[in-house]
Amino acid sequence: MTICRNLVLCLTITSFLALGCKENKKEGAITNDMEIATDSTSYYKEPYRPQYHFSPEAHWMNDPNGLVFYKDTYHLFYQYYPEDTKWGPMHWGHATSKNLREWTHKPVALEPDSLGYIFSGSAVVDLKNTSGFGSAENPPMVAMFTYHNAEMAEAGRTDYQTQGIAYSLDDGDSWTKYDGNPVVPNIDQGIDFRDPKIFWHEASQKWILILVAGDHAQIYNSTDLKKWNYLSDFGQKIGAHGGVWECPDLFPLKTEAGEEKWVLLISINPGAPNGGSGTQYFVGEFDGKKFTTPQTEEKWIDWGRDNYAGITFNNLPEDRRIFIGWMSNWNYGEQTPTSPWRSAMTLPRKLQLHKKEDYFLSNYPVQAITENLSYKSLQTETSVRIENDSLNQANIQFTLPKPLQDFRIIFTNNAKDSLFIGYSAKLNRFNLDRIGSGKTNFSDKFANRIMTAPAQLQNTDRTAISIFTDQSSIEFFVDQGATVMTAQVFPQKPFTILKIESEEPVKNLKLAPIPSIWKTNYPINKSNL
Repeated sequence: MTICRNLVLCLTITSFLALGCKENKKEGAITNDMEIATDSTSYYKEPYRPQYHFSPEAHWMNDPNGLVFYKDTYHLFYQYYPEDTKWGPMHWGHATSKNLREWTHKPVALEPDSLGYIFSGSAVVDLKNTSGFGSAENPPMVAMFTYHNAEMAEAGRTDYQTQGIAYSLDDGDSWTKYDGNPVVPNIDQGIDFRDPKIFWHEASQKWILILVAGDHAQIYNSTDLKKWNYLSDFGQKIGAHGGVWECPDLFPLKTEAGEEKWVLLISINPGAPNGGSGTQYFVGEFDGKKFTTPQTEEKWIDWGRDNYAGITFNNLPEDRRIFIGWMSNWNYGEQTPTSPWRSAMTLPRKLQLHKKEDYFLSNYPVQAITENLSYKSLQTETSVRIENDSLNQANIQFTLPKPLQDFRIIFTNNAKDSLFIGYSAKLNRFNLDRIGSGKTNFSDKFANRIMTAPAQLQNTDRTAISIFTDQSSIEFFVDQGATVMTAQVFPQKPFTILKIESEEPVKNLKLAPIPSIWKTNYPINKSNL
């Protein structure tokens, strides 16, 4: 969770705790003065509104928090400010899904209190009731989060970020904060001490906590989620350090051959290879106390500019690891041209570990996103031109032979907006160019460079390309996510023309429109408005 570094904004939001949120205690609703369409004909129909990605009904959203699976339900908590479309005093928003495709909005889960705003964190199901918050028959869901005390920060103190917990006995619908908070105080840790990820470590029979402290991660353990013991740290001289480390995640994965390794995700802002925010990863070993890795080079889960702060779901079956990221970048996240909401999440993606010369992660949308879609096979030539009104909300797939040769994909419209994706065989590099893609002048950092990604390809006869478009975003996957680039894009009019220019024949070209997950008769959750 990136803290506020704008003095004027900080001074404005510091008074939040003293003044209090405009809250309707009777109905749990947070009111505001924004004009929000609530009739069924305009619900989720605003310009640039994602149709099959998760976005809040209204107001500001950033990091995914507390991803947890319980009783056949996926819980997505997220950083949320229910008063404006810019970052403010953080709450935890909440949504649930049965399939990772359709989402149901829930009331705000956690609100600021006297200890501070509710920054990023995670959630677990305490199945053994080690915390004592529930019972064997009704184990508690426990959330751990960072408290950010804005008044202490404004006073110039450095211990204003601590870690707290809360628990739920009704499957995440309501929460009680632990009266012994903070459970991890800030003793000489500095100003960036946050983003706890907790999980149960079966081998040691303990809870593990990993959080970040400026330029490194710290690991703790506990038997009851309340008292935590410091164990080790990682990363001060490893990986990318162009900015503050954030949003860690640590989990095991097995390769296709059955070899198990541990993967550590670390988001960093700034310092990503294409500017601003990005998420790196490390592959190594974890013995219950220390994470170690022989890795020396930087590895990135997504080379696009709009996938940040992602973490994975807790409590999934052991053979599944599902990731969701915030589809934006702190360089321009508060300026994107959307209203009355701002920000969306990436598609939920399955993470897999592979070993080629070295270990690498792939990430690709879960099967629920593409199942039951109606694909239409299209012409296959070295030069393809297609006009289709569904290009702004679709999955497009095709293959090219290996060794991969130069190619270029172009999305355009009659407003002469153009989005380019290409590959250079000489450089062995993909690129994504949104410089002339439509509305870009809301920030001088949005379209100031062409994004590039070194090619990581699978050992197959053909290269598989898959593209997901959704009104204001594009997610580009090569070989089932061996190389990934995610980017926001705001065309003046929907893209209706697709061109593919290739030195080799394009094969297996097909397109499927993806329907909206937001029904026109969807019940509006007034508690989020």
